[in-house]
Amino acid sequence: MRRLLAVYAGIAYLFLYAPLAVLAVFSFNASKIAVWQGFTLQWYGSVFHNSALLEGTLNSLVIAGVATIASTIIGTLAGYAIWKRRMPWLTNSLYLSLLSPEIVTGVSLLAFFAWAFRFGHVQLGMHTVILAHISFSLAYVVIVILARLRTFDPALEEAGLDLGATEWEVFRRITVPMLLPGIVAAALLCFTVSFDDYVITSLVAGVNSETLPMMIYAMARKGVSPEVNALSVMITVGLGTLILLAGKLEQRT
Repeated sequence: MRRLLAVYAGIAYLFLYAPLAVLAVFSFNASKIAVWQGFTLQWYGSVFHNSALLEGTLNSLVIAGVATIASTIIGTLAGYAIWKRRMPWLTNSLYLSLLSPEIVTGVSLLAFFAWAFRFGHVQLGMHTVILAHISFSLAYVVIVILARLRTFDPALEEAGLDLGATEWEVFRRITVPMLLPGIVAAALLCFTVSFDDYVITSLVAGVNSETLPMMIYAMARKGVSPEVNALSVMITVGLGTLILLAGKLEQRT
């Protein structure tokens, strides 16, 4: 039985990581076509000399950074409020945001922005992308915070109140330190999801707000480029590191 499970696990990992392995290998290929002609690092260097890719990377970092900070703060407070109020129906409704297809979420946000900005004559741009990313990132934060709060003893807050502390002091000195591993894990998860998003971003982005995933998709449609391979490897390593950190911190919840 164990050998059979090991075989199935090996097959699963093969399907998951074999394409990434091929991608990584050809990112060091001296040829521009999928035929090995020698080892080189030139494609990694050319990525840093591509102004369009650097601009897209900067846009993605700004969007992911702002969306992460905003969604982490709002989501932490919202998760704490849901936990205090004991609202299971609201907790279950959070999973609707996670289960909804991205295309549905993107179209709904686009329709909302078109309706809301009609009165203010505001066009699509970086601000709409940031708002959209905050919208779909909030559910991740609230769910992680609620998972952390399930192991939190309310008696600790009651003890603080009995000792004369205000509700704000209890929250700042007792609750937040206890939630800190979950908050950091939620922030890392939000940054990863925001930086990597393409479908929703492509629908709500405007002029001069192209992100790195959008540029990679546009480059890949013209053919597999060694620069795309190199950039994809760097993104995979960077985001993979964040995911591992988020997973370790979430396990501490």
